Amino acid sequence: MRTAAAVHVAAGSLLLTALAAAPAGAGSAGAEPRGTALAAARAAARGIDFGACPTEQELPDTVRCGTLRVPLDYARPDGKQIELTVSRVRATGRDPGNGERGVPRQGALVHNPGGPGATGMYFPMVGALPEWKRLAAAYDLVGYAPRGVGRSAPLSCTDPGTFFRGPSKAPVHPSPADKRERVARAKAYARGCAERNGDALRHYHSLNNARDLDVLRAALGESRLTFLGSSYGTYFGALYATLFPSHVRRMVFDSAVNPAPERIWYRNNLGQSAAFEDRWADFRAWAARHDDVYGLGDTAREVQAGYDEARARLAEEPAGGKVGPEQLQAAFLRTGYYDDHWPHRAHALSAYLKGDPAPLVEQAREYPETAAEAENARAVYLAVECNDAPWPTDWAVWDRDNTRLARRAPFETWGNVWTNLPCAYWKAPRQRPLDVRAGNGELPPTLILAAERDAATPYDGALELHRRLAGSALVTERDAGNHGLADGANACVHGHLEAYLLDGRVPGRRASCAPRPEPGPAPAPADRRAGEGRPAV
Repeated sequence: MRTAAAVHVAAGSLLLTALAAAPAGAGSAGAEPRGTALAAARAAARGIDFGACPTEQELPDTVRCGTLRVPLDYARPDGKQIELTVSRVRATGRDPGNGERGVPRQGALVHNPGGPGATGMYFPMVGALPEWKRLAAAYDLVGYAPRGVGRSAPLSCTDPGTFFRGPSKAPVHPSPADKRERVARAKAYARGCAERNGDALRHYHSLNNARDLDVLRAALGESRLTFLGSSYGTYFGALYATLFPSHVRRMVFDSAVNPAPERIWYRNNLGQSAAFEDRWADFRAWAARHDDVYGLGDTAREVQAGYDEARARLAEEPAGGKVGPEQLQAAFLRTGYYDDHWPHRAHALSAYLKGDPAPLVEQAREYPETAAEAENARAVYLAVECNDAPWPTDWAVWDRDNTRLARRAPFETWGNVWTNLPCAYWKAPRQRPLDVRAGNGELPPTLILAAERDAATPYDGALELHRRLAGSALVTERDAGNHGLADGANACVHGHLEAYLLDGRVPGRRASCAPRPEPGPAPAPADRRAGEGRPAV
């Protein structure tokens, strides 16, 4: 273990090197780049002391955990520090420097699963999947909980004990009274965030997430970062590539957010609501093709009629006293994210309409034991997105834009509004979105993975990121809408991912893969994921 003096000497020498190559970008003339370089130098000197993981993480013994210290405010690197939790499984490959044979170790692969508000602590377990065997041999698999998430200086904006409100109606086309009630609720939530977190709230945003990532890179002993970002993770990964281009080794953007500054975040959420309507149509068409199993009708229109009937019944009498229309909507929103939810959601809807509410209650109810985790995820989501950029502050703008959109995309439009509306009344200062881009030769080749019908991060985001990052390659899963393609389920996509991470090879500028097979109609086990109702991006 190093002494404090040794740490400071090492940090000083590393800092000189880091400052000599301080990155250009937003705030490059200010204190944040200097603070980031200092924090990274200190982290490189300290490293991370990995040991047993906290018992509440419920991680296997093969996963080791540690903590990383980062400044709350990078403009004041000697001020308050916060600790981020980190998890790791060591590469199983051989060290060619010792004359050993096998897949050579290439360093650390860091993952962020998105959100904002999701934890990456469970990522190292992906190495147990057969599809990930070669990647797990080559890389230490590293996950972490970003600032605000879980044990990483956690944020909270309301009492978790009151976070789940029980069955609620959430009409598809809300009345003026419904809207007034939701505006009041949004104002109260924004006020709670400010009161419970004070001045610290302003420091939870995407630029700081990118800076934290560079400190983590240094703490892992990596001169350049190998990163897999999914969903929202692609956005601050793109910020990282813009701020720290010389620190990038390889970067995968899986299900890319549209990074155009004018789209962060209000317009991206409008685009998301429109895209969910198309994915909801995909599910309804699939259920209609399996009318012989579910009995929901042999047309998408009939499936919609059954769903509408369920909403109406639940508004009158919540299923099991726990599931109202809002809980129904939250559960069925998952069909827009992942095809593998289709069979058990269709089964639950069918059973409910036939008089058996149990499967629907199991899949759609809110579980009190997950309330704290769900409240934390929502607090981080709103802190990051509200802090990241200006939002309309006039309710009339939200009402106008979303009333128009809901006429053609009613499935998720108002649910998305109620999720994001606290940003209209946010108390903390807003960041100015960074203009993400890299010119020819500024970055090593990067890899973008996207599904054409992804609703959470619509395909135009992948095209925009591809346009902005010179030298990037785009792999498209055609006629598919699963959110997140790096899970190995599509062999073609996974082949491109392996070729890139193992050998640095990209498939030219564009490549495409046929979609993975759609699920069969057999019902699958119900899921119980904390906060599964509305992942943010």
